[in-house]
Amino acid sequence: MRPPEELHAWTGPCGIWKQQEQVWAKAHCGRVGSKMEKPVYCIYNQTRECFLSLGVTLADTTFARLKGLIGRLRLGPDEGIWIVPSSGVHTLGVLFPLDLIYLDENHRVVQAIEYFPSFRIAPLSARASSVLELPIHTIYSSQTQPGDQLLICVAEEMERRLRTVTPGCVEASSAMGPGEA
Repeated sequence: MRPPEELHAWTGPCGIWKQQEQVWAKAHCGRVGSKMEKPVYCIYNQTRECFLSLGVTLADTTFARLKGLIGRLRLGPDEGIWIVPSSGVHTLGVLFPLDLIYLDENHRVVQAIEYFPSFRIAPLSARASSVLELPIHTIYSSQTQPGDQLLICVAEEMERRLRTVTPGCVEASSAMGPGEA
């Protein structure tokens, strides 16, 4: 699903700034409405300036890490699971392939595995402190590579952080019209 056409990318002095992603994240990332709901996280690749996912759930308990995606028939295009802590995962009982992104404690990509098949045990990484399980083609479409810095947070926090990361780009982008360089 793509953002509405009236939201478009502008090219400014700071390079390509995709302001529509910021608006899209605010509108579509999950919000915690009650104490029973688990927060939904947005994953933004700061190095490549693109979103990997807008709907990742956290698996930070023993049961949630063990269950993972077992029992699900598919993973939506903007869904995923963030296994914390983890230095490796399995897809035993998972009925579909995944893209796996291993992260260190600072959310820097340690290893990226595209199209990891079901009913397998993924390699362990001593440098990884967590693993993202995402739909296939996420790594390819975002061009995520080892060394990339990811930003992981809920929608409101994402909006605030993106505003502080590149305020000059946002100001330059809003001063220009569509298609102006």
